[in-house]
Amino acid sequence: MNDSGTSGQAMIELDGNEATVTVDVTGAAETLMEGPFPHAQHIHIASQGVCPGPEADTDGDGAISVPEGHPFYGEIGTSLTTEGDTSADSALAVERFPGGSAYNYERTFELNDATAASLADGTAVVVVHGVDPTKLSAAAQEKPSELDPSLPLAATLPAACGTVNVSQMGQMPEGGADTGSPVQQQDTSGIFLGVGALAVAALGGGAWMVSRRSSRA
Repeated sequence: MNDSGTSGQAMIELDGNEATVTVDVTGAAETLMEGPFPHAQHIHIASQGVCPGPEADTDGDGAISVPEGHPFYGEIGTSLTTEGDTSADSALAVERFPGGSAYNYERTFELNDATAASLADGTAVVVVHGVDPTKLSAAAQEKPSELDPSLPLAATLPAACGTVNVSQMGQMPEGGADTGSPVQQQDTSGIFLGVGALAVAALGGGAWMVSRRSSRA
């Protein structure tokens, strides 16, 4: 999203409400304020379950902001932090998110019921934030973030987005990933959650890649 060049994949292995989440990202913004660029990452829920296309840029600054994306991918259900709280309260806990141009994230935690429900009904979307300011229009480069005015808009802009498909462990989710162009609702009929369920999202146009994992007792 936002011409960020960021791509990757996210995988969620579920055993009841225990989730092991893996996110692999490349091509992301590298530095911010002379340090590694922190990339907030979340599972968004309870909306259309799609990634926004160019028409979401309602203010015409050439960038799709977080509020402009919400009608498509929804509010935050889970914050994919490296440690501590994983609720929406940690949405901007920049010190607890991965950083830099490429990273491999993995964490196991208890998934909240609202996020589990969105995974089950096909409205869960994984979003990675943070865009290199030099890739934005002059108007967007000058704006502060709507979420935290002490940060530039680039720090919180969506950089990669992927809808989540769910299948039984070892089965390929049906259909490709919706990456925002065009905006398209996924066919999520027949998905379910349970022991060994597997959810995968391709971020930024990547291909489906599913690796099998043994379910946890």
